[in-house]
This record gives sequence, structure tokens and C-alpha cells, in this order.
Amino acid sequence: MEETRRLADRFDLIEPVGGGSMGTVWRARDDNLERIVAVKELLLPHGQGEQKSDEAKNRALREARIAARLVHPHAITVFGVIDEQDRPWIIMEYLPSTSLADKLREGPMEADDVIRLSIQLCSALAAAHRAGIVHRDIKPGNVLLGDDGTVKITDFGISRAMGDVQLTATGEISGTPAFLAPEVARGEDATFASDVFSLGATLYTALEGGTPYGTAENPIALLYRASSGEITPPVKSGILTPLLTRLLDVRPDSRPTMTETERELRALAIGAPTTLVAEEPPPRGRKGVLIALIAGFLVLAVAAAIVVVVLTRGDGTPSDAAPPPSSQPQTGAPPSSAPVVPPQSVSSAPPSTPPSTPVSSSAPPPAAQTPGQALSAYYGLLPGNLEAAFGLLSDNFKRSRGQTLATYGNFWGRFQAVSVSNVTERGANSASATITYVRKGGGTESETATFVLVQQDGRYLIDSQR
Repeated sequence: MEETRRLADRFDLIEPVGGGSMGTVWRARDDNLERIVAVKELLLPHGQGEQKSDEAKNRALREARIAARLVHPHAITVFGVIDEQDRPWIIMEYLPSTSLADKLREGPMEADDVIRLSIQLCSALAAAHRAGIVHRDIKPGNVLLGDDGTVKITDFGISRAMGDVQLTATGEISGTPAFLAPEVARGEDATFASDVFSLGATLYTALEGGTPYGTAENPIALLYRASSGEITPPVKSGILTPLLTRLLDVRPDSRPTMTETERELRALAIGAPTTLVAEEPPPRGRKGVLIALIAGFLVLAVAAAIVVVVLTRGDGTPSDAAPPPSSQPQTGAPPSSAPVVPPQSVSSAPPSTPPSTPVSSSAPPPAAQTPGQALSAYYGLLPGNLEAAFGLLSDNFKRSRGQTLATYGNFWGRFQAVSVSNVTERGANSASATITYVRKGGGTESETATFVLVQQDGRYLIDSQR
């Protein structure tokens, strides 16, 4: 590469500091501004003709210019692009760093460290999305961990420009499909939602020590697996498991936005609930205090009356209830992977039994005689009686989901009703059912799942879901 030691009569290429299928990254000196920069030399596709090479070069220059619009403390800044020696060169900010891909060769990371890292990533990606910029290639290799603790994302749009993660004319795959959203693996255009999936796949890899799609010696097989969206459920991700499940939802419309993801990560970082609740402004002056006190007494009186009615009915809690689903509902926005137990709306209760009214009592429901009855009773408690419903989850279930009462309540706070139908016994300790959720903001979503229950102290507890 002797001919490239001096570039554009301005940049001295000092040494290569990275590279891959798309090209080589050089540490270089900008003589004009007297500073160290990174220069990415992009390799054009071979064996596809001059026209294809020109198209790739023009795309790379265009994508680099688009990326240059983003200036953010957690994104590598693009200073400029030049076309020299018949290939594109991208002049970028230089960050003394190692990539997340290199870091993960030492093994998976702890959830707290991944949360701190991902907050920085999300802040940059959310800003990019607000500016109309899709990254298209979020993966550990494009996440830089600075020597000073700074985290930055790099290579906006470059993979698409260079035809990365596509089948070549010879049937080979350039790049890896391990972090592709299913819709992109099927050939659709990358979107903000596909960036969200790729972020989820990156965080999954950092926590689990492997990619969501697993491994395959044949890259075609891995691409096929990616196109189906079938992932290996996370088992080591702790408090990040619910968020990861939402990020990796096969349905683009069901994934959170990058801004919502950043907000939830920041809440996790301080141990706060991840569903934001509007704060009620404090009453002003004595009159306001008096009104607040009267309102409080009225609420307590109504709640007490409801409890009396419920306790004197003699028919216990609604018969319609079911455990927290691990898979996402089939329509609408995805529930968190926390024990999915959306709000109440009882469809299988007897006609004479009205839908359960949310009650704060944590008393457990009467013992169910069969798994199907237990499933119905569980969902009949939700979303109003969280403590009692949470008590119907086995310790194994809570452990496998990293579930606490706080995260459980955070999940169910998004729903106003839930109903259960088509309850079918599947043996001595399992039952399947269709669960329909009603969101507070409007809209419904349904899923069908099978639940395994265990008996403990004379009660059925939900132990797993599939």
C-alpha cells in the first residue's frame, strides 16, 4: 500500500488499526488541522464489473455524507469523504479504543455493564433516527469502547453502501447475518425498527455470549434462520430479559423505538420502574390540600365498598386468568417479556359474574382443582390484584425471567383488561389458552400459549410457558 501512504496531499497514513470485509481503517495525521484522524479505505466489490464498482463507490460517498450530518458525543463523527485512487475514503474522528466484538472474546458481560454501555449507544442512535438516519449495521464490531470509558457507534450506512450482508454473484455472503432483523434478512429495506432489532441482537450477544440466531457453519443456513426470526430465548440477561424480548420481536411494529429503549435503559440503571407514569401536580394552598384529602377519603370509601362486595359474593375471583406469556402477542405492540399477564377482562367467567374490579387486596384466590382452572384464576386477578397474581408464579418462573414484583407491576401497568378463552387441559399439569390483552391506550392483541403448572401447598403455580 505504499501508494496510499499520502492521501489527497493532506493525510499521512500512519498504521492500520482495524479492518474487515469492507476495507481497512488507518490511523492518520491531518496535516492541515494538525490532528490525528481515522481514515477508512473502502474496498469495492470484485468480479462484478466496472458499473457495479462505480455504483458501490457512489453509494458509499452518499452514505458517508449522510452520516456526516450526525454530530453526537456517542457517535464517531464523519469529517469528510474523498474519492482517490479509484476508491472512496472516509475521514473520521479517531478514538483510541477496542471494539465490543474484541471485548466479548473475553466472555459475556454483566447486565449492569451492558446497561451503561447501551445507554450511550441508544442516545446516539435515537439522535440519528430523529435526524432521519438509519444505521443499517449495528453489531459488536461497530461499537467502540474508548480507553476513557466512552462508548461510540461507527460506520453509519456503510454496510448497505458496500453491499454487505448480501449474496454475491458466486453465492457467497459478504458480512454476517447474525445481527440482521428478520425483515432485512428477507430482503426488505432497513428501517428504524430494524436498527432496534440489531441493537437488541448486539446486547443479547454481550449478555448471553452468543448471537440470538445461534451459530451455523453454513452462512446460508444462518441467513435462513435470521429471515424466520427464530431466536434462542435469553437465559443469562437478568433484568434486561424483558427489554431484550421486545427489541427482538419478529414484528417491526411491535418493537419499541430507540428513544423508548433509551428511556427504559435509564430507568433500569437507577432501579426505577420502566413504565413512565404522569405525575399529578400537588394541590396548591389549604383549599387544594382539603380537596386532595376529601378525594382520598372518597377513594378509600369506594375501595372498601368494593372489597366488601367481593368478599360477600362467595364466588371468589373471576375464573378467567392465565400466567405470564413468554412469547409476544400476535398483533399490536409487544408486551415485555416480564411475566406477561395483561389486564383483566374476563371472558370465561359465568354470565352472572361481572368482570373483576381491580382490588388492591393481596389475598390469594381459592385453590383451583385443575390446571385449566388455575390458569383462568390467575388472569382473573389481573391487572388489579398484582400481589396475589405474583404469588401464583413459582420461584423457578420468577428466576428464569429475572422477575420482581416491581418489574411485574411495571409490565401490567400498560394494560386495562385481559381475557382468557379456549382453555384446554393438556395433561395432569399443563393447559393451553388464548389470552387477549386490552391496552390502556386502546387496541387489543392476542396470543395462544401452553403453560406448565406445579402444585405447592395445595395450589397450582405457573412454572413455565411455551
